[in-house]
Amino acid sequence: MFIETPKIQISKNTEDTFNFLNDLPNFRLLMPENIEKFEVLNENRFLFALKGMPEIVLEKKEQTPFKQIVLGAASEKLPFTLTADIIEVDTDKSEVVLSFKGEFNAMMAMMIKKPITNFINTLSTNLAKV
Repeated sequence: MFIETPKIQISKNTEDTFNFLNDLPNFRLLMPENIEKFEVLNENRFLFALKGMPEIVLEKKEQTPFKQIVLGAASEKLPFTLTADIIEVDTDKSEVVLSFKGEFNAMMAMMIKKPITNFINTLSTNLAKV
């Protein structure tokens, strides 16, 4: 399953945008309103739970300074990644595209596609506001 948000423009250069996303406590600012729990576990992992959903632990998997950050599920039960691609537009502007990639059976994919799409769209919308 692959889901991608439209590009959003941010009034920060690529370095500032990268540093914001690389600082995991900042993800609390991007979360939907229905967040029930958010906890930074260490500098590379955080846990969150949305109302009616199980807790998910995300950890940094890869990063390319000022261009990309890849977070992934810490659990092997639901293998997926959430990638932020950062594109330079100008010296003080950048664009970000969030993408979700996961390996799920057809039934699971059908059940989670809409909530995941809403979730990453909310992250993207809130990132544009920060």
